[in-house]
Amino acid sequence: MKVRDGTVKRSALTPFVIIAVAVAAVGGILFGYDTGVISGAILFITSEFALPPTLEEIATSSVLVGAILGAIAGGLLADRIGRRLSIIAASVVFLAGTGIVVGATDLSIFLVGRVLIGIAIGVASFVSPLYISEIAPPAFRGGMVSLNQLFITFGILISYGVDFLFSSSGDWRAMFALGAVPAAVLLIGMVLLPDSPRWLLSRQHMNRAIAVLEKARGTGDVFGELDDIKKAIGMQKGGNWSDLLASSIRMPLIVGLGLAVLQQLTGINTVIYYAPTIFQFSGLHSVGASIAATAGVGTVNVIATAVAVVLIDRVGRRPLLLVGVAGMVVSLAVLGAGFAFSGTVQGGSLLGLITAVSLMTYIASFAIGLGPVFWLLISEIYPLTVRGRAMGVTTIANWAANFLITVTFLTLVGAIGQAVVFWLYALVSIIAWFFVFRLVPETKGLTLEEIEEHFRAGRHPRELKGLP
Repeated sequence: MKVRDGTVKRSALTPFVIIAVAVAAVGGILFGYDTGVISGAILFITSEFALPPTLEEIATSSVLVGAILGAIAGGLLADRIGRRLSIIAASVVFLAGTGIVVGATDLSIFLVGRVLIGIAIGVASFVSPLYISEIAPPAFRGGMVSLNQLFITFGILISYGVDFLFSSSGDWRAMFALGAVPAAVLLIGMVLLPDSPRWLLSRQHMNRAIAVLEKARGTGDVFGELDDIKKAIGMQKGGNWSDLLASSIRMPLIVGLGLAVLQQLTGINTVIYYAPTIFQFSGLHSVGASIAATAGVGTVNVIATAVAVVLIDRVGRRPLLLVGVAGMVVSLAVLGAGFAFSGTVQGGSLLGLITAVSLMTYIASFAIGLGPVFWLLISEIYPLTVRGRAMGVTTIANWAANFLITVTFLTLVGAIGQAVVFWLYALVSIIAWFFVFRLVPETKGLTLEEIEEHFRAGRHPRELKGLP
């Protein structure tokens, strides 16, 4: 951060920042738990409600309809009422939706609850990293925001463990009910925390912003950083939807929307939602065995994301993206080949091994690149006064692409086979690699205001080079 004489001082991580980031990142657990729990629960829901494949896809993807709605509302809420109150509202809606799902007696009631849960995670999925990015020191921002992604993977892993725990009884209601625990933690934690200093300044709450920033930086000399934030606010309009059409925001939106769509069209949530089903395709017909194998994928996801958290402020955003997406291309190609030649394998044991190794390599590659870096970059590249709206639009695109992939996976498998589906995802991953190479900037070590100034000047994203 800058001090009064204009020099740059590396801010230390204060206890306040650590606590605030840890609490906000619990929103990632909500996101991850609900994303993962359906993979095991759907096996029993399909049986109880006698669902054909089309309704199974709807039951699985209904949460994504809510997530799109949540992203639409969340962008406006984050800018209007603040990051903190938006997260609190999401926690309350999540708890209500969970109660409805647990008590559902038919598919229609179940879908209502799932849509409410989706609205909650649609808001939390981007407001949590937004809150973290605005409170963390620049030198640690990448790791701090990526902690939210680590918590997402942790939530997914927990959900896989819960699915396995209840797989013998088939109690899918208990699987969903346990999601109320992190929601309650997030609700209580955010009630006790202040809003981000940047949002407070954008709303002219100067004294409160100074108090929060002093606690966050562990020093009373925060006026250099305050001056930078006020200068950035002064150069912007009032934060209307029409401001998203400004030329200075056009390129950040292209980068954000491109990453949002490509992240999903590479097929990540077919693995998250349908991993047990994919393992059953490969010959693991036991529900318990397929869920246990899925838990192994979830463990790899957590470990690889933890590696990304450590590396992202050291290596940078672009290298992790380029390496990670390349790994996804290779693993998807191999997975498709395994299914293409499965007819030559007796008993399916070799196909099961190829599937397990390919999925673990794929998830590890995603977890060091597109997983954490996408959410980090969209919290960094947009101007302050429209940051919530811009992230909301980007998140809408992300959830819409997620919905498209999820609702078509089983249909595509039935129409063209597993091999071709995974090769299609590999082709999209190749497109994603070139998109990253050509357009994605390096933001490591830069303040949010420095990134904003770069795009306001109309410079190309690749001309923005973070600290070496």
